[in-house]
Amino acid sequence: MNKNDLIERIARGAGLSKAQAGRALEAVTTSVTKTLQQGDTVSLLGFGTFQVSQRAERKGRNPRTGAEIVIPASKRPTFKAGKGLKDAVK
Repeated sequence: MNKNDLIERIARGAGLSKAQAGRALEAVTTSVTKTLQQGDTVSLLGFGTFQVSQRAERKGRNPRTGAEIVIPASKRPTFKAGKGLKDAVK
């Protein structure tokens, strides 16, 4: 499923036009992004939790040369599925 397919399903499910559903989806994704940028989490009860995880600096190897390199520390968004979503997918 791509973004357009999701917008169509939102529009049908909520009785909205595709334009309204597109704006609603954009508002949700923007809100989640801004919240994660601030270092907070977004919890949707029964669906899951979006949060930012820290990755420590670590050593790796350049696959082309085999030389050891240092991979810098970084932040990355993660999603942990909630019980409702896990049970629905079983």
